[in-house]
Amino acid sequence: MSELSIATTQNVKINFKAASAGERIGAYLLDLIIKIAYCIVVYGIFFYWLNLDKLFPKLDQWSLMTILLMFYFPVMIYSITLESVFEGQTIGKKITKIKVVKIDGYQAGFGDYLMRWFFRLIDITIFNGIIALITVVSSKKGQRLGDMVAGTAVITLKNKVDISHTILEEIGETYVPTYPLVIKLSDNDMRIIKETFLRAEAKNDYEIIYKLVSKIESVTGIKNQSIGNPADFICTVLKDYNFYTQNM
Repeated sequence: MSELSIATTQNVKINFKAASAGERIGAYLLDLIIKIAYCIVVYGIFFYWLNLDKLFPKLDQWSLMTILLMFYFPVMIYSITLESVFEGQTIGKKITKIKVVKIDGYQAGFGDYLMRWFFRLIDITIFNGIIALITVVSSKKGQRLGDMVAGTAVITLKNKVDISHTILEEIGETYVPTYPLVIKLSDNDMRIIKETFLRAEAKNDYEIIYKLVSKIESVTGIKNQSIGNPADFICTVLKDYNFYTQNM
């Protein structure tokens, strides 16, 4: 399993483990089972229960193709729809605990998922997954062709990491939050903030810490209430984010 190093906009490198070919195949097979189950249900309802197939001899070729396309359309857009909704995961990816991310540290967007989805035709559909398997195994970042074009990679979420390497913060049951606007930030934002802060604090790099405070204020609209100590402000932001996301 190769290691993927993502350089964030703050020039901080965050290390992840690229998902193995086995994990990606497992997620694909689980998603395939879901698609097949959908087709069976649709067939049972429309062709067996409602006897829609009796209308087919009366339809012209274009009408028939349109109806079949309508039935198959959810299968066609399955991956791009779920990855867009669940931020880089389909049901299969959720079960196998893998996720699509941008290799520049940003959250992947719809355009990235669209590019990956389009290149599935080459990676998986036309060549029965052979191209995808070859590129994932041979690529240093475990990328298939669609990932290379979209600038994405698939990482595993099974890493055993200490709490200091995650966005989690230890907060007590009596903790009272200060900045409700932290919910404007995402998990990816908080991971970048924490990684940047810990590295800057270890090097006593207060310039980076002040820049980080300024960035948080400009993005969220939060005003620093920790007079004279920017580190306290960042610690509070991290704890507040955990408080609000754990209690949603």
